[in-house]
Amino acid sequence: MTRLRLTTVNLSSPHPRELGEFYARLLGWEIARAEETDVYLRNPDGGVHLSIQLEHVYTPPVWPSTPGEQEMMIHLEIQVDDLTGGLEHALASGARLADWQPQDDVRVCLDPHGHPFCLWT
Repeated sequence: MTRLRLTTVNLSSPHPRELGEFYARLLGWEIARAEETDVYLRNPDGGVHLSIQLEHVYTPPVWPSTPGEQEMMIHLEIQVDDLTGGLEHALASGARLADWQPQDDVRVCLDPHGHPFCLWT
């Protein structure tokens, strides 16, 4: 059987450069390539990379899912050493804390374009 390997997660955005810069600040990664329609962040530890692609007709997802509203298509899981410190860093980087928090040991945040991501220890 042919080997399959997940290499990159792509997020849609009306402004890829802006969102790419947010994730570069949040994760401490460098932008490896930036074009008008896509931005690529390479994971310095190897593993899965992150790409932000232009979506002209972008509708931000609603968290939590609500009938009749745009549902999230994906969310990122970001491990942190310290949940409080990780949350402070995410907020300083431009994230917002989601109103609804389903777990005490996880913090759901929203990136500047509304994609949910979870911080966990």
